[in-house]
Amino acid sequence: MRTLVIDSATEACSAALFEDGVLLAGAREVIGRGHAERLVPMIAELPGKGRAARIVVSLGPGSFTGVRIGVAAARALGLAWQAEVVGYPTLALVAAMARKLRPGPVTVCMAGGHGEWFVQPFAADGTAEAEVRSLAPDQAALAPLHPTLAGSQAAALAGRVGGDAVALSLLPDAREFPLLRAAHLTPSVAPLYGRAPDARLPAARA
Repeated sequence: MRTLVIDSATEACSAALFEDGVLLAGAREVIGRGHAERLVPMIAELPGKGRAARIVVSLGPGSFTGVRIGVAAARALGLAWQAEVVGYPTLALVAAMARKLRPGPVTVCMAGGHGEWFVQPFAADGTAEAEVRSLAPDQAALAPLHPTLAGSQAAALAGRVGGDAVALSLLPDAREFPLLRAAHLTPSVAPLYGRAPDARLPAARA
């Protein structure tokens, strides 16, 4: 079975095509912005224009726009190809990539909104030990952390905590999808924003 993996939740944009778990082709570009313009051409450059029986997409948290672009693309292609669509948490993939380089527990720290960081600890087996939190840098430095830190803000966090912290500056890569545990996949393809919305509905009048 062919699987198309899409990850556009952060400043990195990537797509990869697998056949029975074996990577056929894939690419990743760190573009910051412009995911909407780059993602579809990136998929089209894959063998068979990326067509697959299953589509797996990163759900975030990360860039609000990037998450929505990836989810929208996965849903549209799933409908067009009559393919199964499932999702996975972005930080879980970053943690898996970190454990490949440095086995053991890891705390993932990624750029969030309004200067905050998304922080989440993972056990050595890849299980999330707590829910993802959006924290100001000073708060993140005071949170319980593993010696291994991974993610786009890992170096910045390591600089704040000092000590024996080891920082792995990583961005998610769809080509590393096989590192994820099956338990991380979910049929609920809904964005994970990781923080409360900035805009709120006005309170109902009495």
